Amino acid sequence: MNGHGHVAILPASLHSPVSNKLMGSNNFGGSHRLTALAQQLRLNKPPPSLCNLTEQQPPPPTQQTTGNLVSQDLCSNAECATPIAHHAERSKPKSKRAAVLICLFEGESGDLRVILTKRSSSLYSHSGEVALPGGKTEEGDADDIATATREAKEEIGLDPSLVDVVTVLEPFVQKRGVTVVPVIGILYDKKVFNPAPNAAEVEAIFDVPLEMFLKDENRRAEEREWMGDKYLLQFFDYEAENEKYVIWALTAGILIRAASIVYQRPPAFLERKPKFWHRVANTDTSTS
Repeated sequence: MNGHGHVAILPASLHSPVSNKLMGSNNFGGSHRLTALAQQLRLNKPPPSLCNLTEQQPPPPTQQTTGNLVSQDLCSNAECATPIAHHAERSKPKSKRAAVLICLFEGESGDLRVILTKRSSSLYSHSGEVALPGGKTEEGDADDIATATREAKEEIGLDPSLVDVVTVLEPFVQKRGVTVVPVIGILYDKKVFNPAPNAAEVEAIFDVPLEMFLKDENRRAEEREWMGDKYLLQFFDYEAENEKYVIWALTAGILIRAASIVYQRPPAFLERKPKFWHRVANTDTSTS
């Protein structure tokens, strides 16, 4: 399987277990290109800490345009996600937080690729949809990195020791208040990864070129509306080994963001992001 991604690092003033992990020396080896990418991403500064934010977003409405709820793992619908500035340390209760792993690697043709999954058709929510490995935070997780790598091991058998975590992106906050944090890691040698999908959660493991999320190819968009704001929901079509996949919504939004950071350019299409993406997260944990 293939995968690639982007990352950001915490300044010395924000030393923490998470920042120490990100700033640690790279003992993974790997190609010059991946090593250079890791160094580049480590220099990317993170957004401000949530604890420094005071603006509150209004509580979620009783009725939503989409009607989608957060699944046990995490909502895969971009309509219920809102990216915000963040710090890698948690500021929300564990039940209100989740993390996903953007695992990047170098394909046989030299392109950067990212590992994705197709959720099991037997799951109660979002069955059969494409998602990044990840899920809800558990009590034993030290931080968002621990959550993302633990979930990746449980879902696809990816040993955390094989992944060099280079950055944590700004989180996406769902309409109902769950914060989803994208963690970027690099797999320097994909040959050491033997995919082992958890049949109860994952139907398939595949990979796609990261750059596809910046191209106006095999892409379509649908206009949606929430609280009077009209925006575009992005869909990307991909075919691998005679299987057709659709990467959309929350997953697509996260990967557009990651690709923009890695390739240091905006997408070649109109995003028209929802306005609620730019609202500051509600730090009042009492809201549902």
